[in-house]
Amino acid sequence: MSANMTLLLIMGVLYACGIYLLLERSLTRVTLGLMLLANATNLLILVTGGYAGLAPLFTKGTDPKDYNDPLPQALILTSIVISFAVTAFMLGIIYRTWILGRQDVIADDTEDRKVANTPSFDAEDDAPIPDETTEFPLGSGADGRGDAHDGGMADDGAAAAAVVPSSDAVPSKGAGGVVAPPEGGSRGVDGGRA
Repeated sequence: MSANMTLLLIMGVLYACGIYLLLERSLTRVTLGLMLLANATNLLILVTGGYAGLAPLFTKGTDPKDYNDPLPQALILTSIVISFAVTAFMLGIIYRTWILGRQDVIADDTEDRKVANTPSFDAEDDAPIPDETTEFPLGSGADGRGDAHDGGMADDGAAAAAVVPSSDAVPSKGAGGVVAPPEGGSRGVDGGRA
C-alpha cells in the first residue's frame, strides 16, 4: 500500500491551520479551527483506509480482495455527523455571546488573573499537620479511650452513674444507652437463659 502524498500534504496543512485557529481567542476562529481539524481527520481515515477498490456490494464471481473496506467509510460518515453537531453547537455559542456582549472575543477574566498571580504557598493549607488531630481529650482508661462504664467519653474524671434494674421483667438502660439484662443471667441467641 502506498499513500497518496498529495492527500498527506493537504492533511498536514489542515491540521496545522486548524490547531493555529483553535488557539485563538475569537470563537469564530475556534469554530473554523474545529472544522479544519474534522476535515483533516476525515482525510486521515481515508488515507489509512487503503487503496480504492470496488463498492462493497456482493456480486457473484468477484474476488473478495477487490472490494473496498467499508469500515473507513462508516467512520468518516460518523465523523462528519459529529463535526456537524459540534459546529452547530459552537455557532449557537457564538450567537449567544454576540447577543449578550456584542463581541466575539473571549475576554480575560479578572478573577482568573488574580488566581494566577497569587503565590502558591498558603499559610493555612501548607501548615504542618500535628500528630494528634482529635478534638476530644483522651481519658484515663486502660485502653486510652476513657473509662469502661462511660463508653470512652470521660468528662474530667467524672463517672456516669450505673442504673440498676428494678425488676426482672423490664430491662433498663445503663450508662451509654446499653440495655442491661434482667438479673439472673443474660439471654443467649435463642432467647433462653444462660
